[in-house]
Amino acid sequence: MTPPLKMIFSACCVALAGLAGSIPTFGQEALSGQAATPSHTALPAQTDLDLYVQKPDAAFEWNIVSTTKNENTTTVVVDMVSQTWLTPKEVDRPKWQHWVTIVIPDKVRSDIGFLMIAGGRNGGQPPTSASSETIKIAEATGTVVTELRMVPNQRLVFHGDGVERKEDDLIGYTWAQFMKTGESRWLARNAMVKSAARAMDTITAVAKQIGDHDVNRFVVAGASKRGWTTWLTGAVDDRVVAIIPIVIDVLDANKSLRHHFAAYGYWAPSIGDYVQHNIMQKMDDPRMDELLQLVDPYFYRHRLTMPKLILNAAGDQFFLPDSSQFYFAELQGEKHLRYVPNTDHSMDDSDALESVIAFYAMIVADRERPQFSWQVTSDGVIKVSPDDAPTEVRLWQATNPEARDFRLETFGPKYTSKRLTAQPDGSYLGSVDEPSAGWTAYFVELTYDVGLPVPLKLTTDVFVTPNTLPFADRDNSQPPTITLKCTTESEAVAAKLMSDAQALAQANLQLKDLTLRQTDSTFYLNWSPQDFEKEAGPIVKWLQTQPCKQISVQLESGPNITVTP
Repeated sequence: MTPPLKMIFSACCVALAGLAGSIPTFGQEALSGQAATPSHTALPAQTDLDLYVQKPDAAFEWNIVSTTKNENTTTVVVDMVSQTWLTPKEVDRPKWQHWVTIVIPDKVRSDIGFLMIAGGRNGGQPPTSASSETIKIAEATGTVVTELRMVPNQRLVFHGDGVERKEDDLIGYTWAQFMKTGESRWLARNAMVKSAARAMDTITAVAKQIGDHDVNRFVVAGASKRGWTTWLTGAVDDRVVAIIPIVIDVLDANKSLRHHFAAYGYWAPSIGDYVQHNIMQKMDDPRMDELLQLVDPYFYRHRLTMPKLILNAAGDQFFLPDSSQFYFAELQGEKHLRYVPNTDHSMDDSDALESVIAFYAMIVADRERPQFSWQVTSDGVIKVSPDDAPTEVRLWQATNPEARDFRLETFGPKYTSKRLTAQPDGSYLGSVDEPSAGWTAYFVELTYDVGLPVPLKLTTDVFVTPNTLPFADRDNSQPPTITLKCTTESEAVAAKLMSDAQALAQANLQLKDLTLRQTDSTFYLNWSPQDFEKEAGPIVKWLQTQPCKQISVQLESGPNITVTP
């Protein structure tokens, strides 16, 4: 799931309209806005990703579909073919086509442009105009602002199997092909990054043609898998002067995903496409290491020295909130982090995008971004030492007494905050009590007045106490099974619903290896799936009509039923 483009822009346009680490071990310091010590990388000077993006492709072309003059801007809708990916025998639509919507202010004040990489489905009509929000941002910053759509191209049918794949199902399929063949040309991420590179070519050419404007540097942003693409576009194209990857908190993916499983005891359903494509079960396969060295931004960190604003959700259903421990401390060059409380992968109902636009405006104006450092003391206190004075500092925390799980969809909007006051030396101390049961997640947020109508909010890493993983010893490599969990009001209700669910499952779905279990007012159904969605979907839909207080899906490793501790 990706934040809708309109939401990304509309959250900020009104305010802008007036503008003309590892969880640091005790004592280890993490920095915001400062460079890390360079570390060794095993990547060759030219990776397969580099070679793919750089390779000329005769299919690349662009044509202007429409030009609309507004009061202070011109909107240009472009039909762009970025490349040919794979062969007609391997995929039904090898040519990748995109709508590129470019807003050019009458007075362009910078050669830096903003590129938002977005999703969408192929086959529709071209946009008739840019959103009013996009136009206002272009006016407010005096820069060319562009929406690149259909990244990846979708839906696609591979090998004539008749299955129209999109989003993670599409990417997971291509990962599975790489795991089988070792051929990097299968990786959809290559084509996604090349789409962004060719979009920058197109923007430069169109801006020159329409108004004789020079646009040759870019701030690139995107969310979810487009956020992953944002990282890698910055790694392979030196026109990128800053990046804003949103809700893609999975750098050093092998460690991060193992952490995910060790915390939950199962794979969250949000990454179910990768489980179904047998990716998650192969974390120990040497070819998985080869795959990640090609596509994981962590392995390109020596290149990613440009300013970075990393925007994550503290309630993300894909990634754990303490995932930045695996990469942030090792990033090089200017870096900034923000975890947004009480929101999930969608970033709905948050002020997150104010930080995006504030950061972009500061890059364009060449204003220094605020810096601070933090460390964790031996008793778990976060000590934040700002180089630049914030207007407000808050400690956010949430306690789950039952599970090491802070997902908005399972846990709810439980983060609360309190204001911190400065110590005599100017530092701030954020501390929480270790809970009597369960786990507490906590982090410090700093708000800066950066001379714009909107503030810039940044945070430390998220820390969890106690720093334990309840399922650290569980094997994550077994064939997957599905567990459906339903929490009811009483043991009697749970028993009745479990019996009814069993009858439904056996009569209509013929589930393989069906196992049931009841614990107090909660019951579980577990089986070995043939098709995740077709089998689980009808039962979930039925449970939604029953007196279940909460329904959740657990993608187990082997025939386990993970019961909340």
